[in-house]
Amino acid sequence: MNDIIHAAGWALLHFVWQGALVGLAAAALLWLMRGARPGARYAVACMAMLACLLWPAGEFASALQATPRSLQALVLSGSAATLGQSELLASIDRHLPMLVAAWLACVGALALRSAFGLAWIARARRTGGRNGHWQQRLSSLAARLGIRRQVGLRIVETLASPITAGWWRPVVLVPAALLARMPPELLEALLAHELAHVRRHDFLVNLMQNVVETLLFYHPAVWWLSRRIRHERELVADSIAARLTGEPRRLALALSELEKMQFASQRVALAADGGDLMQRIRHLMVPQEQRSNWKAAVAALGVAAACLAGYANARVDAATVPAARTPAVVDFKSCAKPLWPSEDLQAEHTGTVTLSFNIDERGNVAGSRVVRSSGHPGLDTAARTGIGKCHFKPARVRGKPVATWQQMQYVWTLE
Repeated sequence: MNDIIHAAGWALLHFVWQGALVGLAAAALLWLMRGARPGARYAVACMAMLACLLWPAGEFASALQATPRSLQALVLSGSAATLGQSELLASIDRHLPMLVAAWLACVGALALRSAFGLAWIARARRTGGRNGHWQQRLSSLAARLGIRRQVGLRIVETLASPITAGWWRPVVLVPAALLARMPPELLEALLAHELAHVRRHDFLVNLMQNVVETLLFYHPAVWWLSRRIRHERELVADSIAARLTGEPRRLALALSELEKMQFASQRVALAADGGDLMQRIRHLMVPQEQRSNWKAAVAALGVAAACLAGYANARVDAATVPAARTPAVVDFKSCAKPLWPSEDLQAEHTGTVTLSFNIDERGNVAGSRVVRSSGHPGLDTAARTGIGKCHFKPARVRGKPVATWQQMQYVWTLE
């Protein structure tokens, strides 16, 4: 259990730079593809979101399977810089259980929120009103889109816009207010938009987004990618709905009506008012010319190759991922009191020396250095000689002895 906690903690910490790298790469690719079809940009954003999930999952799995040497790789050189890094990592390592506990609490709260949303959708499916006329029109539109599954329609009082939920048994929830005050041809355009989500199985992708948002809630790149996915997804659905109805202007008018309504930004279902409504309306009324840009494709491949190279060079392997470890313990029977140098004793030199020493896998002191001098070289050398004669029970990582660095202070006093 301790190994799982530490592996999870370091995977979460490493995702800080991993998520930033994925986000920057995705932003560069999407900028290069700004003239491409919304479906292509949507695919890139989804792949980036999937990478945000798989990368830390891979790090977590590799940390569990490997036998890390903890801080050994950073401190074997014995320099002041690497020693400071090892002490920092050891401090982080000690606080990982608290970090993982806080993360689990936040994940639990967000998961509970999503569960309530899904429960509300299930209740609306059971208790929502039915309208035979609009159910027939919805089924007719679904058949024209090639949807073979039965798509249900339910009327709900508390909605601001139609939403789609479910994959195996999809359902479109329609606000009662829309049936009362929106012209039938505009409402039909909105229903065509919702059916486009059904045909594309967007509900499953939306669930994956919610899972990633829940697990990696602390990273801004995840939320930015999720917003971009929803925006591009709405553009794709708008295009399908416009082709189905044959009148992009009709859907644009329907969206302009929805813009006047208030809506929530976080949903576990797919709503017709998602994304930037004004940009969606402009996209429908004045569609951009879609062009094939081979230069952008080449640049995109270059960015992807750079990301892979960065991953290969920056990936932290088992040698640098701290894990649960048992510290080295001194065998006091093997240690003798350091001999006071005669010259320093005659001069009555005193002071405190701080030593850093390397304990190898056999428990012997393989080397030492002075971190803070006593002010007298003779006393420092005597302290290093004394610690070199001590024997330790070596530190262990997952039951295996490893080399490690430790510190101690020796006080030279005449009392």
